[in-house]
Amino acid sequence: MKRLVRHRPSPAMVVACLALGIALTGTSVAAVTALAPNSVGTPQIKANAVTGAKVRNRSLTRADFAASSLPRGPAGPTGATGPAGPAGPAGPAGVIGAVTVRQAGVVVPGGGVAQNGAYDTETVTVNCNAGEKAISAGTGWSDDAADRELWTQRITPIITNNAVTGFRGTGGNDSGNSSTFTLYVLCYTA
Repeated sequence: MKRLVRHRPSPAMVVACLALGIALTGTSVAAVTALAPNSVGTPQIKANAVTGAKVRNRSLTRADFAASSLPRGPAGPTGATGPAGPAGPAGPAGVIGAVTVRQAGVVVPGGGVAQNGAYDTETVTVNCNAGEKAISAGTGWSDDAADRELWTQRITPIITNNAVTGFRGTGGNDSGNSSTFTLYVLCYTA
């Protein structure tokens, strides 16, 4: 036994023993600082620290999720219609007074030769009375027939103080006969 004590350990043996001591110390530190079972809860976990890859498959149930984060299943059948609710209160009275049709006409010559593309045109204006506003307008012809070339070129509103108070209409005639072009305007009491 004296022979072992006399020999000094080799440098390799010193390094190996040192490495073994460090390794054992690290393990013992980890063993000392290990957490007690069930000691980690929500306050100890950082936000977004637990990902899908860190959770064992099929280990969570629906109860582990908020209802808003779960996918919705297929919709079920529509339920029966419930009873009608009570009637609501009556609305305010309407603001439109009596509606009056105002009209004016003008004779439009027929252009001489029927359907030669030489239209004669005339314009007529209809204004509502004072205190009335114009709602709409339309036109008509005194002898409108399927074979007559009579048309309304345009209808434009007449605006007074930011309100429509009448309309102006222009009619065209290429029928070969004169015809009366009439403009009708709907006026209501404001």
